[in-house]
Amino acid sequence: MIRVAEITRKTAETDIVLALSPDGTGKSEIATGVGFLDHMLTLFAKHGRFDLKVSCKGDTEVDAHHTVEDVGICLGMAFAKALGEKRGVTRYGDCTLPMDEVLVLAAVDLSGRAGYYDALNIPTPRVGSFDTELVEEFWWAFVRNANCTLHLRCLAGRNSHHIIEGAFKAAGRALRTAVAVDPDAANEIPSTKGVLA
Repeated sequence: MIRVAEITRKTAETDIVLALSPDGTGKSEIATGVGFLDHMLTLFAKHGRFDLKVSCKGDTEVDAHHTVEDVGICLGMAFAKALGEKRGVTRYGDCTLPMDEVLVLAAVDLSGRAGYYDALNIPTPRVGSFDTELVEEFWWAFVRNANCTLHLRCLAGRNSHHIIEGAFKAAGRALRTAVAVDPDAANEIPSTKGVLA
Protein backbone atom coordinates (compact mmCIF):
# COMPACT_ATOMS: atom_id res chain seq x y z
CA MET A 1 0.00 0.00 0.00
CA ILE A 2 1.47 3.35 -1.07
CA ARG A 3 0.52 6.13 1.30
CA VAL A 4 0.87 9.58 -0.27
CA ALA A 5 -1.18 12.75 -0.45
CA GLU A 6 -1.14 16.03 -2.34
CA ILE A 7 -3.15 18.98 -1.10
CA THR A 8 -3.82 22.24 -2.89
CA ARG A 9 -5.58 25.08 -1.11
CA LYS A 10 -6.12 28.56 -2.45
CA THR A 11 -7.82 31.39 -0.57
CA ALA A 12 -7.66 35.17 -0.67
CA GLU A 13 -4.85 34.90 1.93
CA THR A 14 -2.72 31.91 0.86
CA ASP A 15 -2.00 29.67 -2.12
CA ILE A 16 -0.55 26.33 -0.98
CA VAL A 17 0.61 23.13 -2.65
CA LEU A 18 1.74 20.40 -0.26
CA ALA A 19 2.84 16.82 -0.94
CA LEU A 20 3.42 14.22 1.78
CA SER A 21 4.67 10.65 2.00
CA PRO A 22 4.54 9.40 5.60
CA ASP A 23 6.70 6.43 4.54
CA GLY A 24 9.61 8.50 3.29
CA THR A 25 13.20 9.13 4.28
CA GLY A 26 12.95 12.67 5.66
CA LYS A 27 13.53 14.60 2.43
CA SER A 28 11.93 18.02 2.33
CA GLU A 29 11.55 21.07 0.11
CA ILE A 30 9.92 23.83 2.10
CA ALA A 31 9.18 27.36 0.90
CA THR A 32 6.44 29.07 2.90
CA GLY A 33 7.76 32.62 2.90
CA VAL A 34 8.20 32.37 6.70
CA GLY A 35 11.78 31.38 7.41
CA PHE A 36 11.25 30.09 10.94
CA LEU A 37 8.32 27.91 9.82
CA ASP A 38 10.47 26.52 6.98
CA HIS A 39 13.11 25.59 9.54
CA MET A 40 10.57 23.87 11.83
CA LEU A 41 8.94 21.91 8.99
CA THR A 42 12.34 20.76 7.74
CA LEU A 43 13.11 19.43 11.23
CA PHE A 44 9.65 17.86 11.52
CA ALA A 45 10.10 16.01 8.22
CA LYS A 46 13.64 14.89 9.03
CA HIS A 47 12.82 13.50 12.46
CA GLY A 48 9.53 11.97 11.32
CA ARG A 49 11.17 10.54 8.17
CA PHE A 50 8.35 12.06 6.16
CA ASP A 51 8.97 13.21 2.59
CA LEU A 52 7.43 16.66 2.51
CA LYS A 53 7.14 19.39 -0.10
CA VAL A 54 5.46 22.68 0.73
CA SER A 55 5.05 25.76 -1.42
CA CYS A 56 3.07 28.68 -0.04
CA LYS A 57 2.45 32.18 -1.31
CA GLY A 58 0.85 34.04 1.56
CA ASP A 59 -0.01 37.55 2.65
CA THR A 60 3.13 37.88 4.76
CA GLU A 61 3.02 41.64 4.19
CA VAL A 62 0.18 41.53 6.76
CA ASP A 63 1.92 39.06 9.08
CA ALA A 64 2.71 35.34 9.20
CA HIS A 65 -0.57 34.27 10.82
CA HIS A 66 -2.49 33.12 7.73
CA THR A 67 0.52 31.33 6.26
CA VAL A 68 1.32 29.43 9.46
CA GLU A 69 -2.29 28.45 10.13
CA ASP A 70 -3.06 27.45 6.54
CA VAL A 71 0.10 25.35 6.20
CA GLY A 72 -0.97 23.58 9.40
CA ILE A 73 -4.39 22.96 7.85
CA CYS A 74 -2.86 21.50 4.69
CA LEU A 75 -0.37 19.32 6.57
CA GLY A 76 -3.17 17.89 8.69
CA MET A 77 -5.30 17.27 5.59
CA ALA A 78 -2.37 15.48 3.96
CA PHE A 79 -1.89 13.11 6.90
CA ALA A 80 -5.63 12.36 6.98
CA LYS A 81 -5.69 11.66 3.24
CA ALA A 82 -2.51 9.58 3.20
CA LEU A 83 -3.59 7.40 6.15
CA GLY A 84 -7.17 6.91 4.94
CA GLU A 85 -9.10 4.66 7.33
CA LYS A 86 -5.82 4.13 9.27
CA ARG A 87 -5.87 0.37 8.79
CA GLY A 88 -2.73 -1.18 10.25
CA VAL A 89 -1.32 1.94 11.90
CA THR A 90 0.32 1.69 15.30
CA ARG A 91 -2.02 4.57 16.30
CA TYR A 92 -0.09 5.82 19.34
CA GLY A 93 3.33 7.41 19.48
CA ASP A 94 5.38 9.40 21.94
CA CYS A 95 8.80 10.94 22.28
CA THR A 96 10.68 12.66 25.09
CA LEU A 97 13.27 14.76 23.34
CA PRO A 98 16.26 16.50 24.94
CA MET A 99 17.78 19.49 23.17
CA ASP A 100 20.42 21.33 25.15
CA GLU A 101 18.60 22.74 28.22
CA VAL A 102 15.18 21.81 26.82
CA LEU A 103 13.24 18.61 27.44
CA VAL A 104 10.00 18.24 25.45
CA LEU A 105 7.38 15.49 25.61
CA ALA A 106 5.16 14.78 22.59
CA ALA A 107 2.40 12.17 22.54
CA VAL A 108 -0.05 11.51 19.72
CA ASP A 109 -3.15 9.38 19.21
CA LEU A 110 -4.58 8.96 15.70
CA SER A 111 -7.96 8.77 17.37
CA GLY A 112 -10.15 10.47 14.79
CA ARG A 113 -10.83 13.16 17.40
CA ALA A 114 -9.10 16.53 17.23
CA GLY A 115 -7.43 17.77 20.38
CA TYR A 116 -4.33 19.83 21.06
CA TYR A 117 -3.08 20.14 24.63
CA ASP A 118 0.12 22.01 25.31
CA ALA A 119 2.21 23.26 28.16
CA LEU A 120 5.15 24.64 26.21
CA ASN A 121 5.32 27.93 28.17
CA ILE A 122 7.37 29.72 25.52
CA PRO A 123 9.02 32.57 27.44
CA THR A 124 9.30 35.24 24.73
CA PRO A 125 6.67 36.67 22.36
CA ARG A 126 8.99 36.42 19.35
CA VAL A 127 11.86 34.39 17.94
CA GLY A 128 13.41 36.82 15.50
CA SER A 129 10.41 38.12 13.57
CA PHE A 130 8.31 35.00 14.29
CA ASP A 131 5.36 35.45 16.64
CA THR A 132 5.59 32.54 19.08
CA GLU A 133 1.82 32.41 19.69
CA LEU A 134 1.57 31.06 16.12
CA VAL A 135 2.97 27.73 17.35
CA GLU A 136 -0.39 27.03 18.99
CA GLU A 137 -2.25 28.20 15.88
CA PHE A 138 -0.21 25.81 13.72
CA TRP A 139 -0.79 22.75 15.87
CA TRP A 140 -4.50 23.43 16.36
CA ALA A 141 -4.88 23.75 12.59
CA PHE A 142 -2.95 20.51 12.15
CA VAL A 143 -4.91 18.38 14.65
CA ARG A 144 -8.31 19.64 13.46
CA ASN A 145 -7.52 18.45 9.96
CA ALA A 146 -5.50 15.33 10.79
CA ASN A 147 -8.20 14.31 13.31
CA CYS A 148 -5.69 13.37 15.97
CA THR A 149 -4.90 14.16 19.57
CA LEU A 150 -1.54 15.80 20.29
CA HIS A 151 0.04 16.65 23.63
CA LEU A 152 3.17 18.82 23.73
CA ARG A 153 4.81 19.65 27.05
CA CYS A 154 8.04 21.44 27.86
CA LEU A 155 9.40 19.64 30.92
CA ALA A 156 12.47 21.88 31.13
CA GLY A 157 13.80 24.79 29.12
CA ARG A 158 14.55 28.50 28.90
CA ASN A 159 15.29 29.32 25.26
CA SER A 160 12.22 29.96 23.08
CA HIS A 161 13.87 28.78 19.86
CA HIS A 162 14.98 25.55 21.51
CA ILE A 163 11.54 24.89 23.03
CA ILE A 164 9.73 25.32 19.71
CA GLU A 165 12.37 23.33 17.83
CA GLY A 166 12.21 20.55 20.39
CA ALA A 167 8.42 20.47 20.05
CA PHE A 168 8.52 20.09 16.26
CA LYS A 169 11.21 17.41 16.43
CA ALA A 170 9.38 15.50 19.16
CA ALA A 171 6.05 15.76 17.32
CA GLY A 172 7.68 14.40 14.17
CA ARG A 173 9.16 11.45 16.04
CA ALA A 174 5.89 10.70 17.88
CA LEU A 175 3.95 10.80 14.61
CA ARG A 176 6.56 8.60 12.95
CA THR A 177 5.75 5.89 15.50
CA ALA A 178 1.98 6.43 15.34
CA VAL A 179 1.67 6.25 11.53
CA ALA A 180 3.96 3.23 11.19
CA VAL A 181 2.27 0.03 10.10
CA ASP A 182 2.15 -2.55 12.89
CA PRO A 183 3.32 -5.80 11.21
CA ASP A 184 1.31 -7.89 13.70
CA ALA A 185 -1.93 -6.07 12.87
CA ALA A 186 -1.34 -4.75 9.35
CA ASN A 187 -4.92 -5.35 8.21
CA GLU A 188 -6.69 -4.22 11.38
CA ILE A 189 -8.20 -0.95 12.56
CA PRO A 190 -6.57 -0.36 15.98
CA SER A 191 -9.82 0.30 17.84
CA THR A 192 -12.46 -1.89 19.47
CA LYS A 193 -15.02 0.30 17.69
CA GLY A 194 -13.70 -0.91 14.34
CA VAL A 195 -13.22 2.65 13.12
CA LEU A 196 -10.97 5.62 13.93
CA ALA A 197 -13.29 8.53 13.21
